[in-house]
Amino acid sequence: MSSAPALAPTLTLADGGKFPAVGLGFWKLPKPAAPALTREAIRVGYRHLDCACDYGNEPQAGEGIANALRDGLCRREDLWVTSKLWNTYHEPKHVRAACERSLRDLRLDHLDLYLVHFPIALAFVPFDVRYPPEWFHDPKAASPAMKPIKVPYADTWRAMEDLVRAGLVRRIGVCNLNISALRDVLSYAAIRPTVHQIELHPYLAQPRMLRYCAQENIAVTAFSPLGSPSYESIGMAQANENVLKDPAVAAIAARHRRTPAQIALRWGVQRGCAVIPKTQNPARLAENLALFDFALTADEMATIDKLDRHRRFNDPGHFGEKAFNTFYPIFD
Repeated sequence: MSSAPALAPTLTLADGGKFPAVGLGFWKLPKPAAPALTREAIRVGYRHLDCACDYGNEPQAGEGIANALRDGLCRREDLWVTSKLWNTYHEPKHVRAACERSLRDLRLDHLDLYLVHFPIALAFVPFDVRYPPEWFHDPKAASPAMKPIKVPYADTWRAMEDLVRAGLVRRIGVCNLNISALRDVLSYAAIRPTVHQIELHPYLAQPRMLRYCAQENIAVTAFSPLGSPSYESIGMAQANENVLKDPAVAAIAARHRRTPAQIALRWGVQRGCAVIPKTQNPARLAENLALFDFALTADEMATIDKLDRHRRFNDPGHFGEKAFNTFYPIFD
């Protein structure tokens, strides 16, 4: 009989929920690979799956989840599945339908967490016109661009709260907010955000955001916890911005006989974050989960903290104009 997989420790949320500290991120995970990789991730011990409408692979993730449940690899209640509300569904009348579409694609009757993906409201694109709708309002236009609309974030948030009341989602949260915007949400939220998902890696350490979220008892998920690799191939990062090649990280990795990726991920979880690395390589799944039989010293943590370049790779104020002909800054 095979032994049970080693599971990541969990973070305790404000509502007492248990949030696995390591998850599998689905951004840029190719559709053909997603079903088998999802099942394999669950087999080796992942219980946290970070999905989104915009990633375009929720049906394939759902197939992998269904196969894992069918094969008895875990129970539904053992899984934590996150999805995200896309920018084109911020009008309150579209929020529930967007959530229900993700649930249908993922073959689930509820989500453990539903996040507002960006503080960006774009014009609605019907499901039968294009799904996922991505960033352009009309990709076939002579000069395709984003089409921002005026929807208060508070209106979107109240519709998100209705999803909790309806039992479609267990918790709601936010992504990509600055501290002032997060403080504003807390001023009116009847149901507070449980999680804030932000870009966070050694070159973007975000200490003030972590401190503020801890003060408000909001858990933090670090996306792109390995930094630049996912962005280099799409022209949003340079090869010399790869934290996994940083001499300081390499030296710490050698000292612990670990990979640089494991050091970057361990730094993230040791700061109290959940991390959601993405990999297409089944062999790397176990490696990215094997973070809890060693610890970084205080000096090593401080060394990595000092690598902070305030380098944000995922910034609509930069990529929006270059890729989508629309200047849309959300960060200072």
